[in-house]
Amino acid sequence: MALEFTTSYLKDALTLFHYYKTLGERAMDQASDEQLFAALDAEANSIAVVVKHMAGNMRSRWADFLTTDGEKPNRNRDTEFVDPPATRAALLGQWEEGWAQVFQALEPLSDSDLGRTVSIRGEAHSVMQAINRQMTHYAHHVGQIVLLAKHFACDHWQSLSVPRNRSAEFNRGVAAGEASQR
Repeated sequence: MALEFTTSYLKDALTLFHYYKTLGERAMDQASDEQLFAALDAEANSIAVVVKHMAGNMRSRWADFLTTDGEKPNRNRDTEFVDPPATRAALLGQWEEGWAQVFQALEPLSDSDLGRTVSIRGEAHSVMQAINRQMTHYAHHVGQIVLLAKHFACDHWQSLSVPRNRSAEFNRGVAAGEASQR
C-alpha cells in the first residue's frame, strides 16, 4: 500500500479499510475452495468462518451507524461461527456485502462527524473511537485470513508485501523512487 500523505482522519481510515479488504482478498485468492473451509483443529476457525463473522459484524455495526446501536437486536453473533456459506462465490458475496456497509457508512461522513456519539452494545463511543474499534477488529481478522491462506499455500505463497529476504532490494527501489521524485 502506497502511503498518501493526508491530515484527514476519515480519508486515512477509508484508505486503511480498503487496504485490509484488498489484503484479505489477495490472501483468499491464494487459497483453494477446500482450503477456505478448512480449520486447523476443532477449536480453530476456517477462513470462511472468519469471513462470515466479519460480515455479520459489519452489517450490525455499520447499518444506520449514526442513529442505532452498533449491536443490532437481530444479530446472533454465535451463529457467525458455524455453518459458513457453502461456496466461494457465496462467501465472497457476504464479504462484499459487509464491506459495502462499511464504505456506505463512512464515505458520507465529514470531520465534523468525528466527535458525534454512537453506541456499541450500549456504550457511548465517539465516531472516531467506533471507527478505530472496527478498524483494529478487522485488521485482526484479516491477519488471521492471511495466516491461514499462507499456511495452506505453503511454498506456493505469493507475498502480499515485501517478500522474505528481499528487504534490501525493496529499500533500494524505494530510495530510487524518492530520488526520481525530487
